[in-house]
Amino acid sequence: MPKKPITTRDAIIEGAFQLVREKGHEYLTARNLAEVLGCSTQPVMYQFPNLDTLRNLVYQKADVFHSEYILAAGDLLEAGIRYIRFAEEEPQLFRFLFQSGRFSNLSLEDLIRAPEADELLAAVGTEVGLTTEEAAAFFEPLVAVVHGYASLIANNGMKYDPDAIRRALMMIAKGIERGKDHDDETV
Repeated sequence: MPKKPITTRDAIIEGAFQLVREKGHEYLTARNLAEVLGCSTQPVMYQFPNLDTLRNLVYQKADVFHSEYILAAGDLLEAGIRYIRFAEEEPQLFRFLFQSGRFSNLSLEDLIRAPEADELLAAVGTEVGLTTEEAAAFFEPLVAVVHGYASLIANNGMKYDPDAIRRALMMIAKGIERGKDHDDETV
């Protein structure tokens, strides 16, 4: 007797997550998902008549997965390295999270000041000895650089070289810190 396909809501979300993780968010269709699950499209469409709902749930799952990956770092430098390594190890998820148009109307400051970033900003402030406002100002240029590296790597524009990236991030952080010290002296 053939194995009965598993088509619960959770199984569909997990299957969609794995599909996006392996092939990319462009492949998230009822037909492709049904193939992954070993069923017809009917159970998928029954649970998710609007695939945008499923896409949003998969996005949330990917976001939690990414956040846990990043927050496993011991310090700010390691968090930056892990963000970039995530792009190298999970390029399809990285593209889905950051290059699928979800942030098209937001500025970098909007993203840094989003409630989801509060925990990271607090950690940055504590680690570097800054207020939340100072941490956000310190963090903004680092985010731009780290995300730039990650984007290049996720899109095969650059080879992942953790030692070179670590040196570059340390140099940038020192430069930002020196600039902050210089600003404090001129006030």
